[in-house]
Amino acid sequence: MYISARADYALRAMLAVADAAGASGDGVLGGGELVKAASLAESQDIPLSFLQGILLDLRRAGLLHSHRGTEGGYALARPPDETSVGDVLRAVGGALTSVRGLPVDRTGYHGVATGLRDVWLAVDGAIALVVDRTTLADLLADRTSAP
Repeated sequence: MYISARADYALRAMLAVADAAGASGDGVLGGGELVKAASLAESQDIPLSFLQGILLDLRRAGLLHSHRGTEGGYALARPPDETSVGDVLRAVGGALTSVRGLPVDRTGYHGVATGLRDVWLAVDGAIALVVDRTTLADLLADRTSAP
């Protein structure tokens, strides 16, 4: 599995928004403030112009809410414990694994290579198991429990 800069940045941005939500878990700072794209870019060292496209994808996927205006910004659309790493990866990159640019379930082989499809499906399933089981809340808890 290849993790693109886009996927890495998307996860870092989502974690920053989730962390800003604090104990409330709703993605909104201090019960009303929103996280601005510029502050996300600065805190996570992500180019702002690149981050804006990522935030748009996350909003379209229903993972973030955005609010316009000088007091605007971004908030999680659902609690961190209900947002998986897999949700974020799929929002910005589509299928978790691919073979020659196609989703694994659309690959086909014949002859001696027939068994490859089953291998790729198993790899895809194993990856999905890990990323779909790991939530933003899990990652934030791991950080706070580290020595």
